[in-house]
Amino acid sequence: MTLNHILTTPALIARGAARFGTRTAIETAQGNLSYAQLDAARIEAARALMSCGIEPGERVAIWAPNVAEWIVAALAIHSAGAALVPINTRMKGLEAAAILEDSGARLLCCCGTFLGDSYPAMLAAHRPAGLERVVVFDGPAADASDYRDGRDERWDAFLMRAAGTSMEAFRAREAAVRPDTLMDIMFTSGTTGRPKGVMTTHGQNLHAVHDWAQIATLRESDRYLIVNPFFHAFGYKAGWLAAFASGATVLPHLVFNPERVLERIVRDRVSVLPGPPTLYHALLDMPDLASRDLSSLRVAVTGAAAIAPSLIERMRAQLGFETVLTGYGLTESCGFAALCRSGDDAETIATTSGRAMPGVEIRVADTNGDALPTGATGEILIRGYNVMQGYFGQQGASSEAVDDEGWLHTGDLGTLDERGYLRITDRIKDMFIVGGFNCYPAEIERLFSAHPAVAQVALVGVPDERLGEVGHAYVVLRSGEHASPEELTDWARKNMANYKVPRHLTLVDQLPVSAAGKVLKYRLRETVKSDEKTRENTAENTAAS
Repeated sequence: MTLNHILTTPALIARGAARFGTRTAIETAQGNLSYAQLDAARIEAARALMSCGIEPGERVAIWAPNVAEWIVAALAIHSAGAALVPINTRMKGLEAAAILEDSGARLLCCCGTFLGDSYPAMLAAHRPAGLERVVVFDGPAADASDYRDGRDERWDAFLMRAAGTSMEAFRAREAAVRPDTLMDIMFTSGTTGRPKGVMTTHGQNLHAVHDWAQIATLRESDRYLIVNPFFHAFGYKAGWLAAFASGATVLPHLVFNPERVLERIVRDRVSVLPGPPTLYHALLDMPDLASRDLSSLRVAVTGAAAIAPSLIERMRAQLGFETVLTGYGLTESCGFAALCRSGDDAETIATTSGRAMPGVEIRVADTNGDALPTGATGEILIRGYNVMQGYFGQQGASSEAVDDEGWLHTGDLGTLDERGYLRITDRIKDMFIVGGFNCYPAEIERLFSAHPAVAQVALVGVPDERLGEVGHAYVVLRSGEHASPEELTDWARKNMANYKVPRHLTLVDQLPVSAAGKVLKYRLRETVKSDEKTRENTAENTAAS
């Protein structure tokens, strides 16, 4: 059986166990799992899920950082025929509860404490009625007040439930997982302000994973340090799933710190290290970089922000990467669409997102959806096996995103050159990127509206030297209410993922609006630029005096 025929994750892992056996699949400080042990672990966890009553097609969520249990739980969910719902670790309880509610998840696997936050405690006050069980990977399960009727438990106690489901029953359930079975629902925010659940199947994801791994030249001998979070397609699909499709070893990494990452590269002989450009900038800025043995590094894949050709050259010369690639994709396209190829020059890698992957079409279109000539700017459309099945429970939004001819309308603007290489030029949507994380103003504005003192809020992305872009919020307070920018920012930190929290906040009496009452965000951006120019002039005059 060739890899091209492995179009479900249960079959992929079973094949890995048969082919690679004792080779290490996951390596952590807490212990290693061989491919055979990973196969056994996902079967045990899948049987436990079945004993909890999880049926095919139902949703199970994971809310945790990059730990081995995340991978085992995900593979178990897939093997039981259920759909995985990853939740961003930076989300607070209110945000996570909204994902759980909208997906209808019956069971949640989460960490106990991460970066000082107790996940069960954060969720307790907002927990949806439909969430029947919380399984905690690590540490004390939680205070009793965070639980319901004893149905929540630690991971080790949960695994003991596997005995309640026979291997015969599991094998029948596993055999029913087909390439067209729903594999996951990954929530992505949009201009409506409420996250939408993107549905994709086993077959389309594994097709894309296989092609991506081949283009990225992943090998059985590779040691893949995954800094990108597992809740994101970059760490999940182009991460551990691509590694397992190649027979490589996965090295999960919890929190990015350039010193710790350099230590791991040297100690663990890391060969594959994808990430956003900020990751490589941070490594290159380390003062003792030249004294480190980085000879194991081989493959880097980046994207999500503008890149200078000099960065590509430095990554090759100073970090020692043989292969440096950039790519483009959306959650709605399984995370994959375009990718550079090995051998592309630094200018191509830095200024484009590569060309379409095999079996994928990319069109730059006018407002009618008709293809534009080479070099012309228009909306980027994607068509192929990788386009989502739709948004969970949102047929109208699905029809708007994917037209009758199967083209996914990305909302991004770009051009195609004569070679078919894609260049992203702008965004139709207001989305901006903070350190590699997509921020959607409508969603953040909706979250802000929960503050009792806020009447209106409008958010725009503004340039930032370190993070690329950050949010600038313009807030109108309710009549008679008082709140300082500092108080509003502190509230946002407690109720939003940190990358969503505006780095700048200005109180205004009113927002600029059109005759139809629509907020004119271009006026706010002009205000930002004008204020920046005023500060520059003031600084110059001060220096001159």
